[in-house]
Amino acid sequence: MKPTNNSIEQAGYWTEEILPKTGLFDLRLKEVWRYKDLLVMFVKRDFVATYKQTILGPIWNFVQPILTTIMFLVIFGKIAGIDTEGVNKISFYLSSITIWNYFANCLTGTSNTFVANAGIFGKVYFPRLILPLSICLSNVIKLGVQFLLLLVIMIAVGIKEQHFYIGLSWLMVPFLVLIMAGLGLGCGIIISSLTTKYRDFAVLITFGVQLLMYATPVAFPLSYLMQKSKYAWLININPLSPILEAFRFAIFHSPQQHFNFNTLWYSVGFMVVALFLGILLFNKVERSFMDTV
Repeated sequence: MKPTNNSIEQAGYWTEEILPKTGLFDLRLKEVWRYKDLLVMFVKRDFVATYKQTILGPIWNFVQPILTTIMFLVIFGKIAGIDTEGVNKISFYLSSITIWNYFANCLTGTSNTFVANAGIFGKVYFPRLILPLSICLSNVIKLGVQFLLLLVIMIAVGIKEQHFYIGLSWLMVPFLVLIMAGLGLGCGIIISSLTTKYRDFAVLITFGVQLLMYATPVAFPLSYLMQKSKYAWLININPLSPILEAFRFAIFHSPQQHFNFNTLWYSVGFMVVALFLGILLFNKVERSFMDTV
C-alpha cells in the first residue's frame, strides 16, 4: 500500500520543504544561514576558478595593483604633480587601488549573477542570494592579498622615511571594507536583476566602473579637488568618496589629512538603501527570470 503524503510527513521522511514565495517581502534570509556550507563551497570555487589554467596564478593579485600604481605615479604624481597630503605617493596610490579594486570586483562579479548562473539556477534549488554573497566573500581573499602587498610597501617606505604609523584608527578598516562590500553587493544585484531583461546593462557596467573610478578620489585626495575645481560637489555626492578618504586617513593618519567622520553616515545610509532595494528587486526577479534569461 502506497503511503499517503500525511503518513510520509508524520514518519519524518521530509528533509526539505520548498514553497513558492508569497510576496515581494518574503525574503527568507534565514535560509542563507542554513546554506552556509554551500556558501563556503562557492567561495572556494570562485577562488580556484579564477586562477585555474593561469601561469602566474594568485600573483596576478600583485601585478595589477603594482602596474596601476606605476601608471598613477607617472600621470598624477609626476606629470600632473597632484599633492597627496603628505603621504608617500606610492603608498597613497596603492592604498586607494586596494580598496577600490575590492568594490569594483564585487560590483562587476555580482552584476552578472543571473545570466552567468542560469544553468545552475534551472537545475537545483538553493537561496539565490548565496551566489552574489559568495562573490563578495571570495573577493575578501584578494583584498587580503593586496592589503599584504600594501603593508609591505608601507613598511619599506616607513624605514626609508623613518616614519610608519599604526594606531587605533586601523580598527576602522574592517568597518570600511564592510561598507564597500554592502555597496558592491547592493548595486551589483540591482544591475544583475535588470540584465535579465535588458542586456545593455552588462555592456554598460564594463566601462561604467572605469568612469566611476575617475569620479571617485582614487588618484587624488578630495581636498585637492575642493581647492581646484568648482565641480568638486559631484565627487562629494559619490558615496564611495568618504570611504576612500576614511581608508587613507585610517592607515596613514598624516597631519595634513583632514577627514570628517560624519560623512561616513552618508555612505552607510546609501549602502542600506542599495542593499534593501537590491534584495527586493533580486527577490522579485528570481521567481521568473528563467523565462527571460
